[in-house]
Amino acid sequence: MAVNATAHGTLNGCVHHTKGDTMKRLPVILVLGLAAAFANSASADEFGRHPFYLHAISNLRAAAWQVDHRRPDDPHMSRDEMIVRDEINAAVGDLERAAWLDGKPMQWNPPADGFMRPEGRLHAAIDLLRKAHFDVAREEDDPRSRGPQQRGMAHIDAALDAARHAVGDARRDEWRRE
Repeated sequence: MAVNATAHGTLNGCVHHTKGDTMKRLPVILVLGLAAAFANSASADEFGRHPFYLHAISNLRAAAWQVDHRRPDDPHMSRDEMIVRDEINAAVGDLERAAWLDGKPMQWNPPADGFMRPEGRLHAAIDLLRKAHFDVAREEDDPRSRGPQQRGMAHIDAALDAARHAVGDARRDEWRRE
């Protein structure tokens, strides 16, 4: 088999680069690699830049857990507690929609704020609902997300009102027992 070499650096139809050619291209390769890395990190940061809906959803789920998990000696859920749970579920649905429209990764669940007040589970639920309200009340720059954001906020406010009523009912029940 005959070797076919030309003056243009090809050997049997293949281009062969010398060490000098590779060194000349190294800065270009590095610049392209860095540009790709920054582009990937910028798009990854897009999810982390406004994680407020996802954090609010985590707090809402934790508040629902507080409402649902009662003491064994108090197994009955009051009407107000049922309203709290239903409003939380409605708020989660609206905020999931807002987060999805905003391009947030729905599989990411940031941890909820986990401080348990000594007053009990309903007070802890109220704290978590307030924090969710604060997260959702931030300015929304995507017009498509504003409707679900506002509906979610209305559900959180209704859950807060019902939770405050439930605390008042629980206090009245305790006074009656004494």
